[in-house]
Amino acid sequence: MKLQQLRHFLIVVEEGGFRAAASRANRSQAAISASIKELEKTLNQSLFEVGNKATLTPFGESCVPKIQQFLSIYQTLEDDLQAIAAGEKGKIRIASVPSLVTKLLPSVLVAYSKKYPDIEIVLIDDNAVGVANRLLTGEVDLALGNCTSIDQTDIDFTPLISDPIGVVCLKSNELNHINKNGESNQTSGLHWQQLMSQPFIYNGTCRLLENTPAEALNRKARYTVENITSLFSLLRNDLGITTLPKLAFPANEPELVWIKLIEPSLDRQIGIFKRADKTISVAAQAFYELCIDYVQNHYLM
Repeated sequence: MKLQQLRHFLIVVEEGGFRAAASRANRSQAAISASIKELEKTLNQSLFEVGNKATLTPFGESCVPKIQQFLSIYQTLEDDLQAIAAGEKGKIRIASVPSLVTKLLPSVLVAYSKKYPDIEIVLIDDNAVGVANRLLTGEVDLALGNCTSIDQTDIDFTPLISDPIGVVCLKSNELNHINKNGESNQTSGLHWQQLMSQPFIYNGTCRLLENTPAEALNRKARYTVENITSLFSLLRNDLGITTLPKLAFPANEPELVWIKLIEPSLDRQIGIFKRADKTISVAAQAFYELCIDYVQNHYLM
């Protein structure tokens, strides 16, 4: 039983005869008749009454709704598969560090959703290590963050933003005051040695201090916090200070201040990455390219 035979059968039914069906299908009447006969042979039943080929047999009448339903489902499937192949439908899964979810990704998602309104997007936020693991295990198609914890041979990484590291403390903290040169520390920045007298709160991004002189801060940490909400709660309650990338610091924060760390001067390289050994979907590739293009043309630190 061939798809074309089923279509020819419905055309004959809809047009009320073989001649009109042949004209609509742009085929000869003989070809339409032969197609219907082959279908009847496969089904071992007549679809049209003998001597009156415009009249359906009881069997033919029972076939009409079933064949209509099947062809409708087939057409929907064909349309969906073509849309997925063209990147117009489907689902993409993205893992990102929280700071990008709040500050960078919303604008990119708005631009992407306008261009591809029928793509479903699953967004997962995690720390840098978690984002990397989700990508490597195949849980997500794309990841955004810093890739220091990933073997470079396993990924295709494209840098997007250089995100400076700074010190976060209460605005009332002495680190936020005027220094001995008469300058504001917010303007001049801070040296890691200036932080040693303060209780230090270790968070996941403090891994960026490793292999630098400022790693001494990690070793003296009084608190270790992974959750960003808990971290800011400790900071607001004057339990210590910490270091964070600038993107991770909330805009218009009323109680805390971010001050650039200038000795050592550190930056987190933020980018988008995918598996180097795996092909991603057309929809995911479109997001990958749009994200790179959008950040290069619109985003300013």
